[in-house]
Amino acid sequence: MPRLFSYCILCDDGSAPNPFWGVCTLNICKPKIRRVANIGDWVVGTGSVEFGFKNKVVYAMEITQKLTMQEYDNYCKEQVPNKIPNWHSKKYEEKMGDCIYDFSVDPPKIVESNHYEHNREGDLGGRFTFLSDHFYYFGDKPEPLPEHHYLL
Repeated sequence: MPRLFSYCILCDDGSAPNPFWGVCTLNICKPKIRRVANIGDWVVGTGSVEFGFKNKVVYAMEITQKLTMQEYDNYCKEQVPNKIPNWHSKKYEEKMGDCIYDFSVDPPKIVESNHYEHNREGDLGGRFTFLSDHFYYFGDKPEPLPEHHYLL
């Protein structure tokens, strides 16, 4: 039976989740969820009170593929290089890629992104990357939760 994992997105900058390039991915942040969720489970990100998104859904994704972070690094290099951040691009979507660890070296190095060395333990502690071709991303126009699902 599929499980539902949810969390409050404190800041939706397009990197976690990364809904661009035809596949929604969760590769950084949320290490506890990324360690235990499986294909068929759902991950839902709700908005924060700080941004006026209380009781609203920012995104929902069914996990349709699960890769190790190293497999995801290879996948991005071969299939979706735009998921690797390019801070010199003028396109926001290209800057906010979530494939930020280069596993061709040991230990994996962080590429230029919105994460830094202090994020390494949490990011790599998740071990897995979730991919979804069945997702809903509302971004800065989040959808309200039904009242009976309101968070207190």
